[in-house]
Amino acid sequence: MTTHDSNQSTSPVFPLQRRRVEVNSSKLVMSRLLGNQSLPLILEPASEHVSLAEWAAKNHDAIETGVLTHGAVLFRGFNIWNATQFEEIVRIISGEPLTYSERSSPRSHVTGRVYTSTDYPPSEPIFPHNEHSYAVTFPLRLYFFCETPPATGGATPLADVRRVFRRLSPQIREQFERREWMYVRNIGDGLGLSLETVFQTRDAAEINNYCRRNAIEIEWKSPKTVRTRQRRKATIPHPRTGEVAWFNHATFFHVSTLDPLIGDELIAQFGEDDLPNNTRYGDGGAIEPEVLDQLRRAYLDEMVRFNWQRGDILLIDNVLAAHARDPYTGPRKILVSMAEPITRNELV
Repeated sequence: MTTHDSNQSTSPVFPLQRRRVEVNSSKLVMSRLLGNQSLPLILEPASEHVSLAEWAAKNHDAIETGVLTHGAVLFRGFNIWNATQFEEIVRIISGEPLTYSERSSPRSHVTGRVYTSTDYPPSEPIFPHNEHSYAVTFPLRLYFFCETPPATGGATPLADVRRVFRRLSPQIREQFERREWMYVRNIGDGLGLSLETVFQTRDAAEINNYCRRNAIEIEWKSPKTVRTRQRRKATIPHPRTGEVAWFNHATFFHVSTLDPLIGDELIAQFGEDDLPNNTRYGDGGAIEPEVLDQLRRAYLDEMVRFNWQRGDILLIDNVLAAHARDPYTGPRKILVSMAEPITRNELV
């Protein structure tokens, strides 16, 4: 699905109907959807004088219901222009933002706990994923802010992972429920992030302690290189609704999800055991090519898009919705902040 702003219909927040409505009795903020997309829910001010900070502080329940129903909410037209204003909105809605820890992608610090989105080349797409699904503690909520929209492309596609899960065959679901999945990293071998960047320290004892606390098996290959293994469940219940969500990086980090030329070159250079990133079943077995093909197709068939506008703030429920990135041209600057930490042992 690739519906864009040119095909718009309007809907209330709850329930879905094709008409424009206000989300609170004061009629300060209106809601709509794009075409037949179920996400993101777009919230816009009824006039240019509406303060998002003031409205959000008084309407937490409406925002929470919106993001739990749709998986993502897009705040548009609220005159938010910089990272400081953006971080204030994050705090008002979700409390103190999180530090970016256990890093798997390059980002630059902007201010406070606001970072750039992944610093990959503009020509490269980023496959759909749920942030930090490999970690013991992960953010429930992600916030993106459009400071500079791209000239072309550069959307942040979204996919409802409840629907992704339903697309999978019963055999694949059962296989992952039983065997789980494993994330294997080789850090410090000269490609990808350094050991210090990943763990934000050079101290081996601190790294070992972090891995022990976070259920990461670590093997020191040299004083500056390690192999880590993280076995995780492939699905989790949403911490507030109990809905089953497909929540993992099994597809994202598998070498076959890369461009074939890049993947083949990496295997030729490092071998499968020493790839910077790869995934397996939780028991160590290889994930079959036909299974990975179905997983990739399930994500791609559920992706929906909107065009970024300057000042947009996108709030994502990180358990309900995966996010991605399209290639782009121009100086695109999308900032990110994370909030509301959830630890796996809190989940029933």
